[in-house]
Amino acid sequence: MSKTVTIPEAELQDVHSRARPAEARTTHVDLDWEVDFERRELRGKATWTLELATDARRCVFDTRDLAIEGVTDASGRALQHTLGERDGVLGAALTVQLPPGVSKIAVRYRTTPQGSCLQWLGPQQTAGKRAPYLFSQAQAIHARAMLPCQDSPGVRITYSAAVRVPAGLTAVMSAESRTRPGESGVFRFEQTRPIPSYLIALAVGDLAFRPLGPRSGVWSEPSVVDSAAREFEDLESMIDAVEGLFGPYRWGRYDVLVLPPSFPFGGMENPCMTFATPTLLAGDKSLVNVIAHELAHSWSGNLVTNATWRDFWLNEGFTVYLERRILERIFGARAAVQDALLGRQDLTKTLGELPAADTRLYLDLTGRDPDDGLTDVAYEKGCLLLVHLERAVGRERFDAFLRAWFDEHAFQPVTTGEFERWVRGRLCQGDGARAAALGLEEWLRGEGLRADAPDFDHGVFTEPTAAAREFAAGTLRDLPASVRRWNTAEWLHFLQALPDSITAADLGRLDAGSGLTESPNAEIAAQWLELAIRARYEPAWPRLEQFLVSIGRRKFLKPLYTELSKTDEGRARARAIYAKARPGYHPIAQGTVDKLLAGK
Repeated sequence: MSKTVTIPEAELQDVHSRARPAEARTTHVDLDWEVDFERRELRGKATWTLELATDARRCVFDTRDLAIEGVTDASGRALQHTLGERDGVLGAALTVQLPPGVSKIAVRYRTTPQGSCLQWLGPQQTAGKRAPYLFSQAQAIHARAMLPCQDSPGVRITYSAAVRVPAGLTAVMSAESRTRPGESGVFRFEQTRPIPSYLIALAVGDLAFRPLGPRSGVWSEPSVVDSAAREFEDLESMIDAVEGLFGPYRWGRYDVLVLPPSFPFGGMENPCMTFATPTLLAGDKSLVNVIAHELAHSWSGNLVTNATWRDFWLNEGFTVYLERRILERIFGARAAVQDALLGRQDLTKTLGELPAADTRLYLDLTGRDPDDGLTDVAYEKGCLLLVHLERAVGRERFDAFLRAWFDEHAFQPVTTGEFERWVRGRLCQGDGARAAALGLEEWLRGEGLRADAPDFDHGVFTEPTAAAREFAAGTLRDLPASVRRWNTAEWLHFLQALPDSITAADLGRLDAGSGLTESPNAEIAAQWLELAIRARYEPAWPRLEQFLVSIGRRKFLKPLYTELSKTDEGRARARAIYAKARPGYHPIAQGTVDKLLAGK
């Protein structure tokens, strides 16, 4: 049962929002949108309901690259407003003056092409090649480029929406459908559970649906929907698994929308409907851990939300922990341990690449884009802290701790300070010596990884580890026949275990026996192509270009462009490929690669 949790005001201050929720806080928005593919703009009105302090005389919204056309009260009376100077990270503050008695205001506006939240695709950029497509990606602070809002994870709102789209297209949102029978061209939605602005999501395209269970299903373009339904057929079982561990699913439906390949992330945990990349469709369910991760966000992140982006690890560290508990229940302990070991390997690599200050969990992002905090530190170091606590107190007791955490903080923002208070009070019962022994302060504010950080059973990778060692030493001329049984995790471990000194000739020998250059599994292909760039394995160049032009997922783009940029020849190749690929990338991915190739 949730209850109101009091958190010190200083912990709730969000340096990435200009809003002043202590003065005037948004609680609900009614959206009235028209989707215009010709002009590539979303236009309409956002009508906000406000909760006001006694002396409130203004309401401040975050915006970025929006054209504000007018602001009125509920009766249509114009309200005085100003749009501040644009900041490269925060955008521009929209300040609306509030006459006495005004607690509802309507902002008429339209988006602009330079906005970072929306991607507009022509028919040729979709699977079906016959209709345009639009989708949003609002995390971390991109919602302000889709609508004027108090764009902080610490401000939760409900919303309704009426979305007008061209004939023949379907709109879906992170809310429950309220479309009226027989109504054409208008799709209506309602989200009755309070969410932060970054979880408002919209997609419009030629979409089909397949049910997977009484409360779950998959959406995608018609040519993809059947393969997506087969890949995600365990979805209902995943929901049941988390409910059995950490309490009820509180969002009504749980559907998955498989987007075009330009989607910049593996998945986005929009409530009621996860947005997912088609790179998960490996054909063998080997990449459904991403769906387990996004589902877990229905508890950690969506239900209980980081109050500021400095507390982001509370979102992702918890979610990775829950994801592996789901994998353990559905696919067995071996699958969960393999995933954990790969995550730890990724974390070790990341810790070696980041400035020391950025390896802290409680990360100071003042003056920086919060997207800078989207690293393995928040995900994997955060998860390792929870595994550390679980091993210290026992799984049964830790599960009870997590269940209470979700129940008592439901639909509320939380901070790192609140987590510390809970650990000391609920797990340590006020015992200072026990709290000190847990090393909580060092875990949260220390750099790098503690020497006693949890490790996992490396025996789950015995065969690929031995094969990589022998192949690198030249004692293994051909891979064993058993590789045909390797799963994705085993292939990734094998490729990551190969030394940096591996040559193009070595890769050619390996490729001849395995066909890795043409692997349809995006995770394996990306890891292989990174090796190919490093070893200058030229037969992989056509596949590398095809991969980078056709896939916009940042997880793959960043390491591949980074590896290319390490040599003059590679940098020239990267720029030539990027010139072709950039128009098909989401603005978030464009920003990442733009900075990388500019050397920033």
